[in-house]
Amino acid sequence: MEIEFRNARREDVARIVEMLADDKLGRERERFETPLPASYYAAFSSIDSDPNNELILACLDGEIVGVQQVTFTPYLTHQGGWRATIEGIRTASSVRGQGIGRQLIGFAIERAKARGCHLVQLTTDIQRPEALRFYEQLGFSATHEGMKLKL
Repeated sequence: MEIEFRNARREDVARIVEMLADDKLGRERERFETPLPASYYAAFSSIDSDPNNELILACLDGEIVGVQQVTFTPYLTHQGGWRATIEGIRTASSVRGQGIGRQLIGFAIERAKARGCHLVQLTTDIQRPEALRFYEQLGFSATHEGMKLKL
């Protein structure tokens, strides 16, 4: 399966939100409707203008079938090293289980290496045990306990 990776464009936002909303948790927090809420386009503009953020699409035969956001962050820890954080990973329900998620993560790891990162990190919701197993199969380790505070 020949997957092409590219940076997202403004005209891709609706398809991205559609994929983000296409699971139990996504349906609870996303608003895939016409027209899309302006907040999605505002977020896209911020991501697109930030050189330390990449919104990456996976395309199959010209169709968007996957998305992920990769954020590159400098830290004082680890001797001032950079790390990459992968977020918002989704594959289209029509192609799940076909290796596209694996290729997306692999692409993000290569981008992190190219940017000189010493670490790639991601989080997954505890309500998604299958995602945890998937990331472990790719070599990720659950070394930290994460916490969030909703505002």
